[in-house]
Amino acid sequence: MGQGTRTLLDMTVWIMRRPEDDIAAELEASSGPLAGVRLAVKDNVDVGGVPTTAACPEYAYVPDQDAPAVAALRAAGAVVVGKTNLDQFATGLVGTRSPYGAVSDSRRPEYISGGSSSGSAVAVASGQADIAIGTDTAGSGRVPAGLQGIVGIKPTVGVISTEGVVPACESYDCVTIFAPSLTTANAAMAAMGAAAGPRLWPANTRLAAPPQPTIAVPRELPALDEVWCNAFRGAVDDLRAAGATIIEIDLTPFLAAAKLLYEGALVSERYAAVGEFIDAHPEASLDPTVAQIISGARDIPAHRLVHDRAEVQRLREQAMTSLAGADALLVPTAPLHPTIEQVNADPIGVNATMGTYTNFCNLFDLCAVSVPAGTAGDAQFGVTVIARAFDDAVAFDIAALATGAPAGQDVWPAAITLSHELAVFGAHLKGGSLEFQLTDLGARWVGPIRTATKYRMSALRTTPPKPGLTRSEENGVSIGGEVWRLSPAALGTFLAQLPEPMLLGKVECDDGLWRTGFGCDGAAAQAGVDISEHGSWPAAIAAGAV
Repeated sequence: MGQGTRTLLDMTVWIMRRPEDDIAAELEASSGPLAGVRLAVKDNVDVGGVPTTAACPEYAYVPDQDAPAVAALRAAGAVVVGKTNLDQFATGLVGTRSPYGAVSDSRRPEYISGGSSSGSAVAVASGQADIAIGTDTAGSGRVPAGLQGIVGIKPTVGVISTEGVVPACESYDCVTIFAPSLTTANAAMAAMGAAAGPRLWPANTRLAAPPQPTIAVPRELPALDEVWCNAFRGAVDDLRAAGATIIEIDLTPFLAAAKLLYEGALVSERYAAVGEFIDAHPEASLDPTVAQIISGARDIPAHRLVHDRAEVQRLREQAMTSLAGADALLVPTAPLHPTIEQVNADPIGVNATMGTYTNFCNLFDLCAVSVPAGTAGDAQFGVTVIARAFDDAVAFDIAALATGAPAGQDVWPAAITLSHELAVFGAHLKGGSLEFQLTDLGARWVGPIRTATKYRMSALRTTPPKPGLTRSEENGVSIGGEVWRLSPAALGTFLAQLPEPMLLGKVECDDGLWRTGFGCDGAAAQAGVDISEHGSWPAAIAAGAV
């Protein structure tokens, strides 16, 4: 796209965009799971050999190498098309605080894009990129996604590396993904997961949401007008119709923590990140609101920071108590969609309102997925599914449920965490009477499988009857079953619950892989009724053989 043909929207989206011929040539040559995918990178994240400005030209430096998150996506085949505009130093949720110009809404140019990952979100929403990297401290990976009608995934703090990212509040910063759909976002996150952060996934990581999850929603919806409230209630009704149980909770501790991110001493982390640069460069192209916020944190005493961190922990304990029994919390992604003029008239106040449902998330060590949920009047409306740390797969599944889209057989945490496949052949099959023993452990259904032609199946003389799988080299047949994926801790718990004569061992499958799977004691199998001719437990039941 030549400079002369670019629209004003294009020009404010990009701080740097590569020549189209170079992009096209690299896309043609790309390979891997993300081959042909155009990647936009927020300009507070390093791309080797390209200036990182954080939307302040005088701050710019040229990194020698990609940030790990960028490198992981490029290794998977994605092609960087440019660096995107942002609220300066990632300080804001509005997208107007940049010397490169305010980024406007992709549909209504008089309205804001949302920020701080403004250019990244609009690049995806307007079709100028297929995926985009953003960052999120207060909601910058979610608010612009909601306002632009796209997907934004904010992982658990620390599971994706923030090396090569200009810090905002280093304790709470995350690298995020924007995409037009959950499917594309999932593929991007699975690739970016190779850029592992300092926090390891625990051995009991849940790899799926329950089939009928319990979802908490706010009892009150502050800052939303009636049109936006109705849009949110519609999203809740859709989840209820999809089988979710809805409970209402008091959002007070969440909202109180949200105010602490900017109104308390926690903002001193922003000064620690770039405050000395701002103080030393008063002549720089500084956004006045950003400079005011960051420089204003210079003299916050240490005891206030200690106090506010303790207050966050106290509020978190209250919040987590209110979420007991719920798999996730559903909130509006943003409470309103203001115009650029409204933000200019009250830059601090409007920005604070925009963070009503996002600011608390990283403070409370939660993960989140923002998805489109229709419209509120003429505005795009989004909802965010928020879940506990490391419950990223749970949040993703519930977000899929909210959009009516299938979550798929694998989601990105399952692709990058330590997990085990388990082959099942009886009551633990999907829809079976004991499926709950797997889903209660956060196991994820992968799909159907068949054994190699080396097995026999018996209906064991138990109450109720169970199938027993045994290996038979001479007269074996192929037996149908399913594969589930479990965390290491879940597999151990599952094994400990098995009644005799059931066993877990290695089962040879027809795809050549050996998987952990069900077997049984040989004597018990001999005492049972051979049902191998039916080829699976459900088929034997349907034939009346059990």
